[in-house]
Amino acid sequence: MKEDNTQYTNALINENSPYLLQHAHNPVEWYPWGAEALEKAARENKPLLISIGYSACHWCHVMERESFTDEGIAAFMNKNFVNIKVDREERPDIDQIYMNAVQLITRSGGWPLNAFALPDGRPFYAGTYFPPSKWRNVLAQLSKIYVNEYDKVLESAESVTEGIRKSEWVEWNPEETQFSAKEYASFFEGYERDLDFDQGGFGGAPKFPLPAGLSALLKNSYYTGNERALNFVELTLKKMAFGGIYDQLGGGFSRYAVDEAWIIPHFEKMLYDNAQLLTVYSEAYLLRPDPIFKEVIAGVVRFLKSEIRHGSGGFYSALDADSEGVEGKYYVFTDRELSGLLTVEEYQLARDYYNLTSGGNWEKGFNILHRKLSEDGVGERLGMSEDEVRAGIEEVKKKLLGLRSQRIRPGLDDKILSAWNGMAIVGLVDAYRSVGEDSYLSIASDTAAFLTEKMMDSVGVLYRNFKNGERSIPGFLDDYAFAIKGLSHLYQATGVEKWLSAAGRLMEYAIGNFKDPESGMFFYTSSESEPLIARKMELMDNVIPSSNSLMGQNLFVLGKILDRPEWVKFAEQMVSNMAEKIKSGGPYTAVWGDLYARFAFPQSEVVVTGPEAVEKVRELAGNFLPNAVFLPAEEESELELVKGRFDKSRTRIFVCVEKSCKLPVEAADEALKQLKIDPK
Repeated sequence: MKEDNTQYTNALINENSPYLLQHAHNPVEWYPWGAEALEKAARENKPLLISIGYSACHWCHVMERESFTDEGIAAFMNKNFVNIKVDREERPDIDQIYMNAVQLITRSGGWPLNAFALPDGRPFYAGTYFPPSKWRNVLAQLSKIYVNEYDKVLESAESVTEGIRKSEWVEWNPEETQFSAKEYASFFEGYERDLDFDQGGFGGAPKFPLPAGLSALLKNSYYTGNERALNFVELTLKKMAFGGIYDQLGGGFSRYAVDEAWIIPHFEKMLYDNAQLLTVYSEAYLLRPDPIFKEVIAGVVRFLKSEIRHGSGGFYSALDADSEGVEGKYYVFTDRELSGLLTVEEYQLARDYYNLTSGGNWEKGFNILHRKLSEDGVGERLGMSEDEVRAGIEEVKKKLLGLRSQRIRPGLDDKILSAWNGMAIVGLVDAYRSVGEDSYLSIASDTAAFLTEKMMDSVGVLYRNFKNGERSIPGFLDDYAFAIKGLSHLYQATGVEKWLSAAGRLMEYAIGNFKDPESGMFFYTSSESEPLIARKMELMDNVIPSSNSLMGQNLFVLGKILDRPEWVKFAEQMVSNMAEKIKSGGPYTAVWGDLYARFAFPQSEVVVTGPEAVEKVRELAGNFLPNAVFLPAEEESELELVKGRFDKSRTRIFVCVEKSCKLPVEAADEALKQLKIDPK
């Protein structure tokens, strides 16, 4: 075996993706997805080997080291297959299809994803990580079967492809849905079977945060008075904040924990997790203003600013799990390092505060920093005041961060994705609303400027990827969905109508190019996108909400703000199509449940006009109000709901429901009384 052998160079060398470039010097003759590889497979009648991953994926790196740098394995792959590497974050449309395949074939999924397909792309076999010995066997068997038993291969490909085309599909619901507060309240039952009321989170190990599910439970509590839901989210967020999944020194969350108690992280840090968790902690802080939540909000923003921010305002995608080829090496400490760096008093404090042991609390003698006690609990154990503990830990953090800064940092995936930057805008606006920190809104505005100036054209065409000064890859539905949400969210906080106009242009384009008139839903790919073996819909919420559920939310919000009742009706049809799935979907239909609530409970448009409109909105939005959209106007506006309501001599608040507005008030407290929902 030869690792990192630069005597080999394949076609990936011309790509921008950090993940593809990681494989550019493999002895495997990798191709990027495209006409060259597909035509070669057809011309030579060879099956495709489509290997999909992403730059921060630990097991992707392992499989590369074990198999893709092995000259013998590579020679067999080159002789018998046309080998294609795909960055799932650049091409989620391709990943979506072959992930469906692996789930149909193995009933599980994950990355690295390795699919075998006919030259036209129809898959006949798929799996995830394979150790070298098993990988050799799989390659040999599939190559032999393809040559000698092609009829079986073709039959399998046809069956799997039909399954892909039918999965995550929904039809038009012709019946009018009766949206009911009682029905909405029952959705919590779909969550309860998966809730861990001991350690927080959904299900067992490995444990993913599922931010949309947590946010949906906060909304369920708001609308129904369900304290159990609110208490569960509070428990989960505190457990995560104390766990190793949260970087106790630098801020920011890892993608998931491998254990039930959130202690052992899978160390990659993704923009999409941190952006969404910023929203959840901000929402929770409005309902339960725990200082721990405020500390986490500041820590996540610090991570975003210091570690993954582009100089022009956008955010990069991820930090790798590995450093120097070792998972988590950048983040963990041995007892020897700690005792040599800290004073005796600091060492004792660090041991108790971060649950460190002389033999290490993780593998190979390493310690993962995590907490079990609050500052007063640690102080009680050590005979220190809470203030003394805080001051002491600040000194410990400085020294540990100093030591960590001398290490080789994890790899940075420096592509900028529209969808994930839209999430970041939402999270930053929510953080601003929650804790009132102006700089958070400023960062959100810079990100929105980057998105609209670098990633979008004047007619509403959005691009997915930005790297090395260039945008590339036409946007997918999630790019439009999250960009629209981010821009409309920012407008509601600032009253800057250029953000609203940009969101409207994106929505017009998405409806014109992604809508399926037969089902009343959206395809994941545009009508102008490269045709694949199936044109898919993304329906179920997961770690990232589905693009369809989010588009439903956007249609409702923009429909209200821009006075487009046909968009609100469109959203209603979408949630009606999903009504049966929502009842038992739990966190996997979380955003759909939120959209259902929009139709089950009174929703308000809050028009605030006058010289202090933005400040009044800030005061109002410092409360948890999922039943409201805001239209701040500090000058005259042509928006239908704002026309005729502006008075430059005073600031007034109009709370409107279905275009019928209550008497205007000037005090935020009075408006909050008008907005209040009595839990059913």
